[in-house]
Amino acid sequence: MSLVDELNPAETTEDDTTDDAADSAADDAAERLRNAQTIAYPSPTARTRRHRTEAPPTVVVLFGATGDLARRKLLCGLGYLSVSELTADMRVIGTSLDDMTDDEFREFARRSIEELGARKLTDEQWAKFAPLLSYVPEPAGAQALAAKVAEAEAAMGGKPQRLHYLSVPPKAAGSVIEMLKEAHLVERSRVIMEKPFGEDLESAIALNAEVHRTFKERQIFRIDHFLGKEAAQNILAFRFANGLFEPIWNRNFIDHVQIDIPESLGLDARAAFYEPTGAYKDMVVTHLFQVMAFVAMEPPTALEPRAISEEKNKVFRSLEPILPDDVVRGQYAGYRNEKGVNPESDTETFIALRARIDNWRWAGVPFYLRTGKKLAEGMRIISIAFKEAPKSMFPSGSGIGAQGPDHLTFDLADESKVSLSFYGKRPGPGMRLNKLSMQFSTHETEQANEVLEAYERLILDAMLGDHTLFTTAEGIESLWERSIPLLDNPPPVKQYPPGSWGPNSIHQLIAPHAWRLPFERVWRGAAHE
Repeated sequence: MSLVDELNPAETTEDDTTDDAADSAADDAAERLRNAQTIAYPSPTARTRRHRTEAPPTVVVLFGATGDLARRKLLCGLGYLSVSELTADMRVIGTSLDDMTDDEFREFARRSIEELGARKLTDEQWAKFAPLLSYVPEPAGAQALAAKVAEAEAAMGGKPQRLHYLSVPPKAAGSVIEMLKEAHLVERSRVIMEKPFGEDLESAIALNAEVHRTFKERQIFRIDHFLGKEAAQNILAFRFANGLFEPIWNRNFIDHVQIDIPESLGLDARAAFYEPTGAYKDMVVTHLFQVMAFVAMEPPTALEPRAISEEKNKVFRSLEPILPDDVVRGQYAGYRNEKGVNPESDTETFIALRARIDNWRWAGVPFYLRTGKKLAEGMRIISIAFKEAPKSMFPSGSGIGAQGPDHLTFDLADESKVSLSFYGKRPGPGMRLNKLSMQFSTHETEQANEVLEAYERLILDAMLGDHTLFTTAEGIESLWERSIPLLDNPPPVKQYPPGSWGPNSIHQLIAPHAWRLPFERVWRGAAHE
């Protein structure tokens, strides 16, 4: 295989199955060599082809096609991609435990998009998307699925690639992968896997080993929809495209970092999933640490998936173990009365922690992470707090320091925003200072209608073979390894009232700093700054 083919696996036709351990070891060694060559010597042709945005012809097999995630996000996202100019040709085959015909699945998809989809399809667009949908019940078995895929591929012509989306619980992933292997649907394929990927180091290693028996690492896309958001990727643009920010992105100028993802919603009938999982496994390992890596990573050698993944993995390797003394666990009052919850449950619905990255850039800079259920507001904020000036010549009472340090804030909400706050002179006589801000929103640009929903972007990237926004086996195992002290000895949960910002002890955790949320100032318009 040529270097260009390796950089663009969407165009390869090799059989990616592994027949035995010896072949797998040899393949992995060869792949490591190619990876090193790719990072060191990417060809101009490969670079040009990497940045294409139209995905090749693809058959998407959606497992869990009648589940909650499919209804809320995936069917709508696939519908939009199918009628956009971002995909050359596509077929979607749904499969789940429900017994449906093709027409019944199409009606299910239509209702899901109309009632829950962020993007609504016009009648004309729906007429284009509906014929691309088909369905096969999972109990019908591997051969029935293989026949359905063969039918779709025959209609498309040629040898389209296959994308298997596993919108299923982690415990069901093994049986789905075995089904794909039995159906001979591994060749020319990629697989998207939903979080959480394991529940501790041992289970993550076992799951990776199980998946790697059938799929190679370059075929696997472990999804984190937070990284699919426009604002999350704007972190890379801010850091590495601007001479203003990169020189001060270190311990000499940054005081601390907050990644704050409170949720106002409760369990939403997910007790069976949430009880054995909790906020740390559900949100911190799979989302907040991934966002932290974008904030903390070193400049990659190139804006290429492997180079970026390696820098993210360096952050995870530099992350100090998460100690129980640096963690506040909470549980909202009334959680134990929820249907399906153990009356004596110790599951945390809230977590706040202090993380430290032990490397030259971030030594001594704390990263504060917070997330939880039934909190005062649903927000997604990354806040970079800069150190205050070493000496102030402003007189007492001028207002300097009264509103905290300067902040660079990324809002990861769907209407992504960035704000830089700073002190400025209040108009009028004397020297009185106020906090001012410069703000940017993607919805204020001429390209606002080009913003992709998180799942749309990530599905498209998987079709293109771009791993930039996905985590690796090494990365996820590193995070579980650093979680061992907390998982082995979690501090007791503390109750907090629904509609609050969590247990009171979160203020001792962050002292002498303060949580940015709730905001006292507002964004230009109706949203928060």
